Formats: sequence, structure tokens, C-alpha cells
Amino acid sequence: MPRKGKGSGKEPAEPGAAAGPVALAADGCVRVAVRAKPGARCSAVTDVTAEAVGVAIAAPPSEGEANAELCRYLSKVLEVKKSEVTLDKGGKSRDKVVKILVSMTPDEILEKLKKEASS
Repeated sequence: MPRKGKGSGKEPAEPGAAAGPVALAADGCVRVAVRAKPGARCSAVTDVTAEAVGVAIAAPPSEGEANAELCRYLSKVLEVKKSEVTLDKGGKSRDKVVKILVSMTPDEILEKLKKEASS
């Protein structure tokens, strides 16, 4: 198992893409890797690691409720419209990829997520 830490990831990054859970996709959207924790008391960004953004979701993981709440909550945190935050991958998994359809840089998105995590 490779050790996880700064600088150990040797996968080729796209030019202009930020390292970590937030990356710029080829289609111009920003993708955010999310580690969902459904069934929480209130929605919150719990942590931001090199692999994913931990998000507690105040909805049960049934009938897509947690996915809808995740997109709604992230749109509030990132101050974008709900329609601009869509689930890209992981509808039935805790590890999800959320697509942000706005012209923000990965760094701006990461900054807002980190600010939310520390508050």
C-alpha cells in the first residue's frame, strides 16, 4: 500500500487542475470528490483531505434523499444555484463525485469548502 502524503501521488494531473479533492475537468466543469456521511443531525463539511471532502448529510441514504440534500447543501456553501451542482458519480456509494457547472476555479471552490469546514 503506497503511503499517503504530500507529493506521493504520481498520477499525471491535467494542466491547470488543482491537486486534491477538487479538480478541473476537461469539459470546463469542476469536479469535487465527496465522502458522504448520510444520516447526520445537520449538514456540514466535516473535513477536507487530499482524497475527498467529507460531508455530513442531514438526510437518510434512501431514495436519493441524501444525494439531493448533498447537492442542495453544496450549492448553499459554494453560493451557486442548485441546478449548477449535479451528482456525477456514486449515486449508491459513499464516495461520490459532484460536478459544479460554474466558472469558478478549483482553488476558489476548495477555499469555500475549507472555510465551511473550519466554521
